[in-house]
This record gives sequence, structure tokens and C-alpha cells, in this order.
Amino acid sequence: MNKQVAEFIGTFTLVLLGCGSAVLAGADIGLTGISFAFGLALIGMAYGIGPVSGCHINPAVSLGMVAAGRMTLPEAIKYIIAQVAGAIVAAAVLWMIASGKAGYSLAENGLGQNGWGAGYLGEYSLMAALVFEVVATFLFMVVILGATGRGAPAAMAGLAIGLALVVIHLVGINVTGVSVNPARSIGPALFAGTGALSQLWLFIVAPIVGAVAAGLVFKTGTLDAPE
Repeated sequence: MNKQVAEFIGTFTLVLLGCGSAVLAGADIGLTGISFAFGLALIGMAYGIGPVSGCHINPAVSLGMVAAGRMTLPEAIKYIIAQVAGAIVAAAVLWMIASGKAGYSLAENGLGQNGWGAGYLGEYSLMAALVFEVVATFLFMVVILGATGRGAPAAMAGLAIGLALVVIHLVGINVTGVSVNPARSIGPALFAGTGALSQLWLFIVAPIVGAVAAGLVFKTGTLDAPE
């Protein structure tokens, strides 16, 4: 399988099943179920497409890999294009499925888009959302780089990374809905309306800042395993 095709499929799966769990089953499974849906989708793709592309399925992760010296920028750009495309198609498919239920309203029920402030889940402030997304993505990227680095048991990487995503969601869903992934935010926001689009910048900038910071920490050798 082509690496870009793998990244498209992986991001499509994460957005469709992760956001879909919130939109289609959120009332039944709650925040814990949604958190596990995102994490389990990532675990499945880690073992499904990891051997092909590394299963970044996240533009911030790809740029974090560039910062860590594990990927070139031109290759990361190709990954990012595939990831964003996969997220957009997944959001469109989710919208088509959700619209099949009587009473569903895109304006009222949404597509699992991220946000903050009045009217959004826990109604946390802009600063709280910004700090959470930067810090959570930094920690997520540390797990990714550490689990896939020298000396780490390769067979456990997907499980470690997926469980880290579960924990991040358990803590942060009420804050921002949890992005830590610009593609995951871009897809639903394009369909959810002006409110989601006006706040989209944070879910692009903050995850990239957090992931690149983690990549630079590993690049300096501060957290990298010894030779």
C-alpha cells in the first residue's frame, strides 16, 4: 500500500469512528466510551497501517517527526495532505450517516467538532483550551517518539500510543472535545458551520506547537535513548 493511501485510510478511520462515537452513540456510551473509541481506532490502525506509513494519521505528529529528525519536511507535507483529505471525507460520510436519523440537526448535534467557551461542553476559556491542547499534544508526542524509539519494544508501540490517546480524551473532552490532531479538527469543522471554523485556528496551531516542541526535545537527545 502507498504511504499516502495508508495515511488517508488511517485518518479516515480515526475521524469516522472517533467522532462517530460521539455523534451516533455518545448518549449511550458517554465520555468514557468516546475516549476509548478514539484510542481503539488508533490502536487498530497502528497495527494495520503502521508497517506501511508509521501510522501518523495526524499532521502534528508528522511535523513532530520532522522536528525530531525522523522525517523530511517534503515527505511530511505529502502525509499531511493525505491526512486532511481523509479527515474531510470521513466527516462527510459521518454527516451522511447521522442525517439518516429523524431529528438529527447538524446545527444542534454537530459532527464532533472541537471548541471552547460558552455553549461548548464544559465552557472552558480560550486560555484553558490553548494550554490543554499544547500540553496534551506535547505529552502525546513524547509517548509516540519514545514508544517508537531505540530500545522500545516495537510490538507494544501501538498499544502505548492508543492508550495515551484514551487518557488524553478522558481528561480533556469537556475542555475542547480533544483535538491534538489538526486533521481531526479540520474535517468536522468544515461541515459544522462558522462557529467551529472561527475556532479552528487553535486546533491547528496548538497541536503543532506541542508536537514540534516534543520533537525538538528528542532532537537534542534530552529524552532519546542512549546508543
